[in-house]
Amino acid sequence: MTLSSVEAATAAAPTPERIERIRAAAFRIRHHALTMGEVQGQGYVGQALGAADMFAAVYADQLNYRAGDPHWEGRDRFLLSTGHYAIGHYAALAEAGIVPVAELETYGSDDSRLPMSGMSTYTPGMEISGGSLGHGLTIAVGMALGLRAQNSSNRVINFLSDGELDEGSTWEAAMGAHHHQLGNLIAMVDINALQADGATNTVLRTEPVTEKWESFGWYTQRVDGNDVGALLAAFDNIAAVAAPVGRPSVILCDTKVGRGVPLLETREKAHFMRIEENEWQICRDQLTAGYEGAASA
Repeated sequence: MTLSSVEAATAAAPTPERIERIRAAAFRIRHHALTMGEVQGQGYVGQALGAADMFAAVYADQLNYRAGDPHWEGRDRFLLSTGHYAIGHYAALAEAGIVPVAELETYGSDDSRLPMSGMSTYTPGMEISGGSLGHGLTIAVGMALGLRAQNSSNRVINFLSDGELDEGSTWEAAMGAHHHQLGNLIAMVDINALQADGATNTVLRTEPVTEKWESFGWYTQRVDGNDVGALLAAFDNIAAVAAPVGRPSVILCDTKVGRGVPLLETREKAHFMRIEENEWQICRDQLTAGYEGAASA
Protein backbone atom coordinates (compact mmCIF):
# COMPACT_ATOMS: atom_id res chain seq x y z
CA MET A 1 0.00 0.00 0.00
CA THR A 2 1.22 3.48 -0.89
CA LEU A 3 0.18 6.10 1.65
CA SER A 4 0.40 9.85 1.66
CA SER A 5 3.88 11.09 2.46
CA VAL A 6 2.42 13.07 5.36
CA GLU A 7 0.31 10.51 7.21
CA ALA A 8 0.80 6.85 7.96
CA ALA A 9 -1.77 4.14 8.52
CA THR A 10 -3.16 4.13 12.05
CA ALA A 11 -6.05 1.66 11.92
CA ALA A 12 -5.70 -1.95 12.98
CA ALA A 13 -5.36 -4.54 10.24
CA PRO A 14 -8.64 -6.11 9.04
CA THR A 15 -9.39 -9.48 10.60
CA PRO A 16 -9.14 -12.68 8.50
CA GLU A 17 -12.87 -13.27 9.03
CA ARG A 18 -13.74 -9.85 7.64
CA ILE A 19 -11.44 -10.31 4.66
CA GLU A 20 -12.92 -13.72 3.83
CA ARG A 21 -16.48 -12.37 4.06
CA ILE A 22 -15.70 -9.67 1.50
CA ARG A 23 -13.71 -12.04 -0.69
CA ALA A 24 -16.74 -14.35 -0.84
CA ALA A 25 -18.96 -11.40 -1.79
CA ALA A 26 -16.53 -10.47 -4.58
CA PHE A 27 -16.68 -14.04 -5.90
CA ARG A 28 -20.47 -13.90 -6.08
CA ILE A 29 -20.34 -10.47 -7.76
CA ARG A 30 -18.03 -11.91 -10.43
CA HIS A 31 -20.38 -14.86 -10.89
CA HIS A 32 -23.35 -12.49 -11.30
CA ALA A 33 -21.37 -10.47 -13.88
CA LEU A 34 -20.75 -13.59 -15.97
CA THR A 35 -24.47 -14.40 -15.79
CA MET A 36 -25.33 -10.97 -17.17
CA GLY A 37 -22.60 -11.02 -19.77
CA GLU A 38 -23.87 -14.30 -21.20
CA VAL A 39 -27.28 -12.71 -21.82
CA GLN A 40 -25.73 -10.40 -24.42
CA GLY A 41 -22.71 -12.51 -25.33
CA GLN A 42 -20.50 -9.45 -24.96
CA GLY A 43 -20.00 -6.30 -22.97
CA TYR A 44 -17.90 -4.74 -20.24
CA VAL A 45 -17.38 -8.03 -18.46
CA GLY A 46 -13.67 -7.44 -17.99
CA GLN A 47 -14.23 -4.23 -16.05
CA ALA A 48 -16.83 -5.90 -13.82
CA LEU A 49 -14.46 -8.75 -12.98
CA GLY A 50 -11.58 -6.36 -12.37
CA ALA A 51 -13.57 -4.07 -10.07
CA ALA A 52 -15.50 -6.77 -8.21
CA ASP A 53 -13.33 -6.50 -5.10
CA MET A 54 -13.94 -2.75 -5.01
CA PHE A 55 -17.71 -3.19 -5.29
CA ALA A 56 -17.65 -5.90 -2.63
CA ALA A 57 -15.68 -3.77 -0.18
CA VAL A 58 -18.22 -0.96 -0.60
CA TYR A 59 -21.49 -2.89 -0.50
CA ALA A 60 -20.58 -5.73 1.85
CA ASP A 61 -18.53 -3.69 4.32
CA GLN A 62 -18.79 0.09 4.03
CA LEU A 63 -22.10 1.34 2.70
CA ASN A 64 -24.99 2.21 5.00
CA TYR A 65 -28.23 1.33 3.16
CA ARG A 66 -31.57 -0.41 3.40
CA ALA A 67 -32.09 -3.05 0.72
CA GLY A 68 -35.87 -2.64 0.74
CA ASP A 69 -35.76 1.16 0.67
CA PRO A 70 -33.15 2.39 -1.85
CA HIS A 71 -34.22 6.02 -1.32
CA TRP A 72 -33.90 5.90 2.48
CA GLU A 73 -32.81 9.36 3.56
CA GLY A 74 -30.22 8.00 6.00
CA ARG A 75 -28.25 6.07 3.37
CA ASP A 76 -24.71 6.61 2.21
CA ARG A 77 -24.55 7.52 -1.48
CA PHE A 78 -22.60 5.42 -3.98
CA LEU A 79 -22.15 7.16 -7.33
CA LEU A 80 -21.09 5.15 -10.39
CA SER A 81 -19.54 7.78 -12.61
CA THR A 82 -18.33 5.21 -15.15
CA GLY A 83 -21.73 4.22 -16.48
CA HIS A 84 -20.39 1.35 -18.59
CA TYR A 85 -19.36 -0.42 -15.37
CA ALA A 86 -23.07 -0.86 -14.63
CA ILE A 87 -22.78 -4.62 -15.10
CA GLY A 88 -20.50 -4.74 -12.05
CA HIS A 89 -22.72 -2.37 -10.10
CA TYR A 90 -25.84 -4.44 -10.82
CA ALA A 91 -23.99 -7.52 -9.60
CA ALA A 92 -23.21 -5.66 -6.37
CA LEU A 93 -26.82 -4.47 -6.03
CA ALA A 94 -27.95 -8.09 -6.36
CA GLU A 95 -25.43 -9.19 -3.74
CA ALA A 96 -26.79 -6.43 -1.48
CA GLY A 97 -30.40 -7.57 -1.97
CA ILE A 98 -31.46 -4.33 -3.67
CA VAL A 99 -32.02 -6.00 -7.06
CA PRO A 100 -33.37 -9.59 -7.26
CA VAL A 101 -30.73 -12.03 -8.46
CA ALA A 102 -33.22 -13.49 -10.95
CA GLU A 103 -33.59 -10.07 -12.59
CA LEU A 104 -29.94 -10.09 -13.66
CA GLU A 105 -30.88 -12.30 -16.59
CA THR A 106 -32.76 -9.35 -18.11
CA TYR A 107 -29.54 -7.32 -18.37
CA GLY A 108 -29.49 -5.11 -21.46
CA SER A 109 -32.80 -6.45 -22.75
CA ASP A 110 -35.81 -4.45 -23.89
CA ASP A 111 -37.78 -2.95 -20.99
CA SER A 112 -35.20 -4.15 -18.46
CA ARG A 113 -34.44 -2.11 -15.35
CA LEU A 114 -30.78 -3.00 -15.99
CA PRO A 115 -29.61 -1.17 -19.13
CA MET A 116 -26.03 -1.62 -20.31
CA SER A 117 -25.11 1.88 -19.09
CA GLY A 118 -26.19 2.91 -15.61
CA MET A 119 -29.30 5.12 -15.44
CA SER A 120 -30.84 6.31 -12.19
CA THR A 121 -34.34 6.51 -13.68
CA TYR A 122 -34.38 2.76 -14.33
CA THR A 123 -32.52 0.97 -11.55
CA PRO A 124 -33.18 0.95 -7.79
CA GLY A 125 -30.05 1.89 -5.90
CA MET A 126 -28.48 3.71 -8.86
CA GLU A 127 -27.89 7.28 -7.66
CA ILE A 128 -26.87 8.94 -10.95
CA SER A 129 -26.90 8.29 -14.68
CA GLY A 130 -23.26 7.80 -15.54
CA GLY A 131 -21.48 7.56 -18.85
CA SER A 132 -20.33 11.07 -19.66
CA LEU A 133 -17.01 10.70 -17.92
CA GLY A 134 -15.95 13.51 -15.63
CA HIS A 135 -19.40 14.26 -14.20
CA GLY A 136 -19.43 11.87 -11.26
CA LEU A 137 -17.05 13.65 -8.92
CA THR A 138 -18.67 17.04 -9.55
CA ILE A 139 -22.06 15.58 -8.58
CA ALA A 140 -20.48 13.86 -5.58
CA VAL A 141 -19.10 17.18 -4.32
CA GLY A 142 -22.57 18.71 -4.51
CA MET A 143 -24.13 15.77 -2.69
CA ALA A 144 -21.47 15.86 0.03
CA LEU A 145 -22.06 19.59 0.52
CA GLY A 146 -25.81 19.00 0.69
CA LEU A 147 -25.50 16.24 3.29
CA ARG A 148 -23.28 18.44 5.42
CA ALA A 149 -25.77 21.31 5.20
CA GLN A 150 -28.39 18.90 6.57
CA ASN A 151 -26.06 17.95 9.45
CA SER A 152 -26.03 14.41 8.09
CA SER A 153 -23.21 12.02 8.98
CA ASN A 154 -23.69 10.04 5.77
CA ARG A 155 -20.93 9.70 3.21
CA VAL A 156 -20.64 9.92 -0.56
CA ILE A 157 -18.48 7.33 -2.32
CA ASN A 158 -17.72 8.08 -5.96
CA PHE A 159 -16.42 5.37 -8.31
CA LEU A 160 -14.24 6.73 -11.14
CA SER A 161 -11.90 5.24 -13.73
CA ASP A 162 -8.35 6.17 -14.64
CA GLY A 163 -9.61 7.29 -18.05
CA GLU A 164 -11.83 9.76 -16.24
CA LEU A 165 -8.74 11.50 -14.92
CA ASP A 166 -8.31 12.86 -18.46
CA GLU A 167 -11.28 15.16 -17.82
CA GLY A 168 -10.60 18.63 -16.46
CA SER A 169 -13.90 18.70 -14.57
CA THR A 170 -12.62 15.87 -12.36
CA TRP A 171 -9.76 18.03 -11.16
CA GLU A 172 -11.99 21.08 -10.68
CA ALA A 173 -14.18 18.95 -8.45
CA ALA A 174 -11.13 17.64 -6.58
CA MET A 175 -10.01 21.20 -5.88
CA GLY A 176 -13.50 22.16 -4.72
CA ALA A 177 -13.77 19.18 -2.37
CA HIS A 178 -10.55 20.17 -0.62
CA HIS A 179 -11.60 23.82 -0.40
CA HIS A 180 -14.89 22.85 1.25
CA GLN A 181 -13.19 20.32 3.56
CA LEU A 182 -15.48 17.46 2.54
CA GLY A 183 -14.40 14.73 4.92
CA ASN A 184 -17.62 12.89 4.02
CA LEU A 185 -16.42 12.32 0.43
CA ILE A 186 -14.43 9.31 -0.77
CA ALA A 187 -13.32 8.74 -4.35
CA MET A 188 -12.34 5.30 -5.63
CA VAL A 189 -10.40 5.25 -8.90
CA ASP A 190 -10.19 2.02 -10.87
CA ILE A 191 -6.75 2.10 -12.47
CA ASN A 192 -6.85 -0.74 -14.99
CA ALA A 193 -4.62 1.06 -17.53
CA LEU A 194 -7.20 0.63 -20.28
CA GLN A 195 -9.51 2.98 -22.19
CA ALA A 196 -11.73 2.63 -25.25
CA ASP A 197 -8.97 4.19 -27.37
CA GLY A 198 -6.20 1.98 -25.99
CA ALA A 199 -3.77 1.88 -23.10
CA THR A 200 -4.31 4.80 -20.73
CA ASN A 201 -0.69 5.93 -20.83
CA THR A 202 -0.82 6.22 -24.64
CA VAL A 203 -4.06 8.23 -24.70
CA LEU A 204 -3.06 10.81 -22.09
CA ARG A 205 -0.46 10.21 -19.39
CA THR A 206 -1.96 10.87 -15.97
CA GLU A 207 0.87 9.50 -13.85
CA PRO A 208 2.03 10.23 -11.24
CA VAL A 209 -1.56 10.13 -9.98
CA THR A 210 -0.69 9.70 -6.29
CA GLU A 211 1.27 12.93 -6.21
CA LYS A 212 -1.41 14.74 -8.20
CA TRP A 213 -4.19 13.88 -5.74
CA GLU A 214 -1.95 14.74 -2.80
CA SER A 215 -1.18 18.12 -4.35
CA PHE A 216 -4.93 18.79 -4.51
CA GLY A 217 -5.12 18.26 -0.75
CA TRP A 218 -6.72 14.80 -0.69
CA TYR A 219 -5.80 12.03 1.72
CA THR A 220 -4.37 9.61 -0.82
CA GLN A 221 -3.77 5.88 -0.72
CA ARG A 222 -2.76 3.64 -3.61
CA VAL A 223 -3.51 -0.05 -3.21
CA ASP A 224 -3.87 -3.29 -5.11
CA GLY A 225 -7.55 -3.03 -5.99
CA ASN A 226 -7.81 -6.81 -6.21
CA ASP A 227 -6.52 -7.24 -2.65
CA VAL A 228 -9.54 -7.20 -0.34
CA GLY A 229 -7.42 -6.73 2.78
CA ALA A 230 -5.71 -3.67 1.31
CA LEU A 231 -9.06 -2.13 0.32
CA LEU A 232 -10.54 -2.63 3.78
CA ALA A 233 -7.43 -1.21 5.43
CA ALA A 234 -7.65 1.85 3.18
CA PHE A 235 -11.23 2.53 4.30
CA ASP A 236 -10.24 2.04 7.92
CA ASN A 237 -7.39 4.53 7.52
CA ILE A 238 -9.78 7.10 6.09
CA ALA A 239 -12.03 6.79 9.12
CA ALA A 240 -9.05 7.15 11.44
CA VAL A 241 -7.04 9.86 9.67
CA ALA A 242 -8.98 11.92 7.12
CA ALA A 243 -12.67 12.01 7.97
CA PRO A 244 -12.21 13.45 11.49
CA VAL A 245 -10.34 16.49 10.12
CA GLY A 246 -12.65 17.17 7.18
CA ARG A 247 -10.32 15.99 4.44
CA PRO A 248 -11.61 14.33 1.26
CA SER A 249 -10.07 10.93 0.54
CA VAL A 250 -9.17 8.96 -2.56
CA ILE A 251 -8.30 5.29 -2.91
CA LEU A 252 -6.35 4.64 -6.11
CA CYS A 253 -6.99 1.00 -7.02
CA ASP A 254 -4.70 -0.85 -9.40
CA THR A 255 -6.79 -3.64 -10.91
CA LYS A 256 -6.54 -6.24 -13.66
CA VAL A 257 -9.21 -6.43 -16.34
CA GLY A 258 -10.89 -9.86 -16.22
CA ARG A 259 -9.51 -10.63 -12.75
CA GLY A 260 -10.30 -14.16 -11.60
CA VAL A 261 -10.85 -15.61 -15.07
CA PRO A 262 -7.50 -16.36 -16.76
CA LEU A 263 -9.17 -16.80 -20.15
CA LEU A 264 -10.30 -13.17 -20.05
CA GLU A 265 -7.28 -11.72 -18.25
CA THR A 266 -5.22 -12.41 -21.37
CA ARG A 267 -7.68 -11.04 -23.95
CA GLU A 268 -6.03 -8.46 -26.18
CA LYS A 269 -9.26 -6.57 -26.90
CA ALA A 270 -10.56 -6.26 -23.38
CA HIS A 271 -12.42 -2.94 -23.15
CA PHE A 272 -15.60 -4.36 -24.71
CA MET A 273 -15.36 -8.13 -24.90
CA ARG A 274 -17.02 -10.61 -27.21
CA ILE A 275 -17.13 -14.00 -25.48
CA GLU A 276 -18.08 -17.05 -27.51
CA GLU A 277 -20.96 -19.29 -26.48
CA ASN A 278 -18.69 -22.21 -25.60
CA GLU A 279 -16.44 -20.01 -23.42
CA TRP A 280 -18.91 -19.00 -20.72
CA GLN A 281 -18.74 -22.28 -18.83
CA ILE A 282 -14.95 -22.18 -19.07
CA CYS A 283 -15.07 -18.73 -17.46
CA ARG A 284 -17.26 -20.02 -14.61
CA ASP A 285 -15.07 -23.06 -14.04
CA GLN A 286 -11.93 -20.93 -13.92
CA LEU A 287 -13.54 -18.44 -11.56
CA THR A 288 -14.66 -21.18 -9.16
CA ALA A 289 -11.33 -23.01 -9.30
CA GLY A 290 -9.41 -19.83 -8.53
CA TYR A 291 -11.64 -18.90 -5.63
CA GLU A 292 -11.59 -22.35 -4.08
CA GLY A 293 -7.88 -22.70 -4.64
CA ALA A 294 -7.17 -19.41 -2.86
CA ALA A 295 -9.43 -20.45 0.03
CA SER A 296 -7.55 -23.71 0.56
CA ALA A 297 -4.07 -22.18 0.21
